[in-house]
Amino acid sequence: MTSRRKPAEVLAESRRQDSRAKRRRVLATVDQMLAQGDPVTFAAVARTAGVSNWLVYADGVREHIEKARGQQASRPAQERLTRATTSSSSIRTDLELARAEIQALRQERDHLKGVVQRSLGQQLEQVASKDLVARIDELTRRNHELTTRLNQIQGENSELQRRLRESEDDVAAVRSNLRRMIRSGVQAEVS
Repeated sequence: MTSRRKPAEVLAESRRQDSRAKRRRVLATVDQMLAQGDPVTFAAVARTAGVSNWLVYADGVREHIEKARGQQASRPAQERLTRATTSSSSIRTDLELARAEIQALRQERDHLKGVVQRSLGQQLEQVASKDLVARIDELTRRNHELTTRLNQIQGENSELQRRLRESEDDVAAVRSNLRRMIRSGVQAEVS
């Protein structure tokens, strides 16, 4: 029969395993930095390994980092200088390659931008011409309607003006007759 472990025991075992994994990761990071010639510092190791600063100062880890730092310090100055020069040349080459790639990408971007602009321009012209034809047809129809209505109103206006002139003539004739009647009535009374 196996005995069941308590949750505290399971948690403690899990923490121990996590701690061992982090320590292995720190030691591997130190070895890798040493092999690549990267400067080994406590902060750099913690940052590269993704662990807290207190772990790199813990017993068993601190000694390994100090040993790696001692090995780097004892390397000949010429080797460090050659590595620095190589790194500098490598960086310059990478920079030039990056600049060339950026230039090529800019040219490609400008070319594609021009293609897209021309394509959109053609699409807009096609859409715009269809819309313009429809708008011209609508305006022509509306203009015809308004011209017809204007002709009707002008005809009605002419008829109303003719009738107004006739009415004014009728009123003038009635006034003239009324004056004559008033004169003849006044003269008949006087005589």
